Amino acid sequence: MSDRKPAGQFIDAAIDLLRRVRDEEADAIEAAGTLLADTVQNGGRLFAFGAGHSSLAAQDAVYRAGGLALMNLLAVPGVVGVDVMPATLGSALERVGGLAGVVLGSSPLREGDALVVVSLSGRNALPVEMALNARAMGVRVIGVTSVAYATETTSRHSSGTFLKDHCDIVLDSKIAVGDAELTLDTVPAPFAPASTVVTSALMQAVTATAATVLADRGIEPPLLRSGNVDGGPEWNERVLDEYRDRIFYRR
Repeated sequence: MSDRKPAGQFIDAAIDLLRRVRDEEADAIEAAGTLLADTVQNGGRLFAFGAGHSSLAAQDAVYRAGGLALMNLLAVPGVVGVDVMPATLGSALERVGGLAGVVLGSSPLREGDALVVVSLSGRNALPVEMALNARAMGVRVIGVTSVAYATETTSRHSSGTFLKDHCDIVLDSKIAVGDAELTLDTVPAPFAPASTVVTSALMQAVTATAATVLADRGIEPPLLRSGNVDGGPEWNERVLDEYRDRIFYRR
């Protein structure tokens, strides 16, 4: 580690990663945003899924000020963040084969929709099968993952494949295996994960692209405003009502 304090080192590391995804993933971000815009324009619905801490970036895109009103959370009970006890149960459920099929069979997803699957490692059965099964249904899939895991770890899915192998578009977060940016001789484990920062930025970059593409086509993007600014609640009520048949978090 350099002479800079750990807080500064972590922020510098996060900035470096953000610059990398800005420069190296620009084409993929553009393609992903265009895919979402196409889906909105063609009457499809938008969904986001993530398990464990990967769910944070998915949740951040749903019912979000400045975000697309049509983005719905595809939730799997027990794996959304650390909302179960013990928290380790969520990690265990990610490795259960067949769970994704059960969830998709009970979800409103249908052909013509788009699904963003967020998984840092992309190696567990749940995200792999979520993407694989969704595509088989005619759903377009965007994967947000660290491609490094596919070369430095082994898959936990029976097929031996990773999330990245079952997506129409892959966004590589560039996060190193282990998701920890800092080390110290006096600390026995690496620390300071940056995946949430980078993955959330990727999600918002895709949203920004989708909104711009729609506007360029002469279509008003279905964006939400903050409910804490004057006129915000009224604006949101109009958008939510206009797209009520494509929004599922309001029921």
